[in-house]
Amino acid sequence: MDHEQRINMKFCFKLQKSAKETHEMLKLVYGDAAVTMKTVYKWFERFRVGCESVEDEERSGRPSSKTQKNAERVSEMIRSNRQLIIREISEDLNISYGSVQNILTTNLNMRRVSAKFVPRVLTVEQKQQLLSFSLELRDRAASDSSFLGKVIIGDETCVYDYDPETRAQSSQWKSPSSPRAKEARQSRSNIKVMMIVFFDLDGIVRAEFVPPDTTVSSEYYKGLLECLRNDVRRK
Repeated sequence: MDHEQRINMKFCFKLQKSAKETHEMLKLVYGDAAVTMKTVYKWFERFRVGCESVEDEERSGRPSSKTQKNAERVSEMIRSNRQLIIREISEDLNISYGSVQNILTTNLNMRRVSAKFVPRVLTVEQKQQLLSFSLELRDRAASDSSFLGKVIIGDETCVYDYDPETRAQSSQWKSPSSPRAKEARQSRSNIKVMMIVFFDLDGIVRAEFVPPDTTVSSEYYKGLLECLRNDVRRK
């Protein structure tokens, strides 16, 4: 793959593309396996002084990739910054791309995954507080069979003017001879409004659309909870 990318870099250089443009195109095609910007600059400089070869220059003293020392060096780098890509580690440690990949997946038993998005990152104290509340609710539910019927939960969501169909929603049954259905691509509406919903075991207790340009503050929620309490009393 390295050789292939060098050929592509030379092609872009001949087309008078900049190093930055070339690097962006390489990232688009090769993803995490793309060479770094530093490497693109290095090869562009070689092409600029008249070099036509895309072969690596001979290196002396290249460390063997099959050593415990290299595995420790890779481990140290990746644990200091877990967002490093294989190409960066390979170039910094002067170890081949395949060797770094093998160390990460085989020796260190690691795999690259996307970060998990959560509503918020809680502190240890906040987690402990939530645990205490949860245990208290569990105990109350165990001692009072009607307790869960008294619980009201609230949530927020954005309601759009319109939502395009998902891929699954727009799918259709077809026979081998029938043409594939076509549908114009649509984007989600830019017009949206926040909706706050409260519900219990029986369903929705109250749904409130937040007026445009309104800040959902503690004061706003205070008034909303007063209205909710009145709804529950009438119920």
